[in-house]
Amino acid sequence: MKVSIITATYNSASTIGDTLKSVEDQTYSEIEHIIVDGQSKDDTLQILRKFQHLAKVISEPDKGIYDAMNKGISISTGDIIGILNSDDFYTTKDVISSVIELFDGDECLQCVYADLAYVSQNDTSKIVRKWVSGPYDRLSFVNGWMPPHPTFFVRKEVYDTHGLFNLDLKTAADYELMLRFLYKHHCTCQYLPKTIIKMRAGGASNSNFYARLSANKQDRLAWEVNGLTPQWFTLYLKPLRKLTQYF
Repeated sequence: MKVSIITATYNSASTIGDTLKSVEDQTYSEIEHIIVDGQSKDDTLQILRKFQHLAKVISEPDKGIYDAMNKGISISTGDIIGILNSDDFYTTKDVISSVIELFDGDECLQCVYADLAYVSQNDTSKIVRKWVSGPYDRLSFVNGWMPPHPTFFVRKEVYDTHGLFNLDLKTAADYELMLRFLYKHHCTCQYLPKTIIKMRAGGASNSNFYARLSANKQDRLAWEVNGLTPQWFTLYLKPLRKLTQYF
């Protein structure tokens, strides 16, 4: 079973080396690592040339990170698709093997997700907070839940059937896609209780109050575009759930 890993890059020279090395070191052999670069102006492309495991590299203008991810998914040939951001990296060498073991054990399984650790920008050994997803229940989305997107692995056929990232959703495009797959279309999923990704802290949607307010509006739109109605408390619980990650 082939796994396609999509990494979108733009001026990622300071972090992309860790990302690439974590994929190169995976013990699972059938990996197609695709880089979609937005014409970086720094040394990103030079760093990419040092890694022989890369299957495809595209460097051209795009409409943002989710447009780049859509490009990568569209040209991928794997049975399973994973997204690895250019400042994230896998925690161990057996991450992909652990994910594939779940898919191999159930041919009806469509999605797998796991846990994620936020780490310091300058010291990736220092954990700032942990995102422990927990088992999935369909009502979880109503209660403000979502899995960490970089841990979300999906069968290619799910993208073919239910579509790619909605570029109109801006920072909530990952939330909308998982809401669409899991909640609207009832895709089967399984929780892998393991921290498989380290992410450098400092996301755009959480940088300040106004960014969080904008993200909340996009989250609401994610329900609307799918013809769904959240509870009055759903989108308030979503950011509040992040508080538990610090303890």
